[in-house]
Amino acid sequence: MAELSFDLVVLGGGPGGYVAAIRAAQLGLSVACVDENDLWGGTCLRVGCIPSKALLESTHLLEESQKHFGDHGIQVSDITFDVGKMLQRKASVVDALCGGIKMLLKKNKVTGFQSRGRLLSATQIQLTNAEKTVITGKHILLATGSLPMKLPGIAFDNDLIGDSTTALSYPTVPQTLIVIGGGYIGLELGSVWRRLGSKVIILEAMDRVLSGLDGEIAKIAVRTFEKQGLEFRTQAFVEEAKVVDGKCVVRLKSGEVLHSDRVLACAGRVPNTKDLGLEALGIQTDRRGAIVVDADFRTNVPSIFAIGDCIGGAMLAHKASEEGVACVEKLVTGFGKVDYHAIPAIVYTHPEIGCVGKTEEQLKDEGIEYKRGVCPYGANGRARALGDTDGRVKILADAKTDRILGVHAIGSRAGDLIAEVAVAMSFSASAEDLGRCVHAHPTLSEIVKEAALAVHGEAIHTA
Repeated sequence: MAELSFDLVVLGGGPGGYVAAIRAAQLGLSVACVDENDLWGGTCLRVGCIPSKALLESTHLLEESQKHFGDHGIQVSDITFDVGKMLQRKASVVDALCGGIKMLLKKNKVTGFQSRGRLLSATQIQLTNAEKTVITGKHILLATGSLPMKLPGIAFDNDLIGDSTTALSYPTVPQTLIVIGGGYIGLELGSVWRRLGSKVIILEAMDRVLSGLDGEIAKIAVRTFEKQGLEFRTQAFVEEAKVVDGKCVVRLKSGEVLHSDRVLACAGRVPNTKDLGLEALGIQTDRRGAIVVDADFRTNVPSIFAIGDCIGGAMLAHKASEEGVACVEKLVTGFGKVDYHAIPAIVYTHPEIGCVGKTEEQLKDEGIEYKRGVCPYGANGRARALGDTDGRVKILADAKTDRILGVHAIGSRAGDLIAEVAVAMSFSASAEDLGRCVHAHPTLSEIVKEAALAVHGEAIHTA
């Protein structure tokens, strides 16, 4: 039985794990990174963020050519598409990025192990490879991510009834697709297959879709997506979904029965913490299985740390990456922090939705007095030139201090616009600070500037 020793062993090669491993190596530690998959990058790069965005981009271009090129004087006819080639392109994007991570690990002298790993002790990880290798680390960092939630009553066959991974690789376009869950995953993948010709019905058990978003922005989003052809059913609790004679049958709590060619179940994700050896070491988890950590990402076993989806909170790749950096920097230098008030989130539909900070509902619930400034896309010259004028940016600022508390946007490239505000919030900027910064003209970023000016009734280009 082979045995190797390192300063730090990272279990998980996703955006949290590989980033933490590289940063630790940069800080002078000897590092090993363990991942059970053939490709590095975790869920995000292999079967999540990256492949879904590749398909979203391909299908967005298809829809633009079918419905909007004529607005620009571009005449096209007989537009066709090839699902197989779209899937091939998606795979090539994934392969390139995952291969890049392998190269980066090697460049930074991180020793990679592509095998499943399990905690053997407070300083050891047992690999399931043929050699049953034991890796010893002075410190161990768990970055095992999350898994799609398995809903009761749903008879998954990972074909006709599957999760988001299955929906990334349908070989043909389903005539009807039922999506269980009205969150960002359901909307993104629902949009992909709707653009390709599916009738998409989104079932949400709560009284609204996109429940975590600002209510005003969510309402605008639903109206827009309905115009595009998505069908929404709220307060639609699914009791059963199964395959009968090659077709999917979905029964709701109300008694209604729906039929479809495929079912995509994406009602959430859960921490991937089972079968890691946590129980034997007495590592604490909460009721959802998330690993409990302190402000330094340390578990109740002092040599073991955890970050990312497996500790709960917002399940976002960039959150995991920042936690990985903060964790190892704290370990090595004594300093490391994540600003959880300025973590942006994006829904990559069209129009995109971007948000950071508090929603209006949260501010009202917390009794915080605020002012709001709004700028519509239609008032922006760049948006007019793009022919993409649906949407708005809303900035919420403290009524007394003017500090930016939250920003919510829906519109073309909203995910890029929100980055500026996340930086501003990290530096405790005020709405006035943002409004007085020079923004290039003509750019969509001017919408952010105008919304900031509007907080105090000083917008120039909006009535």
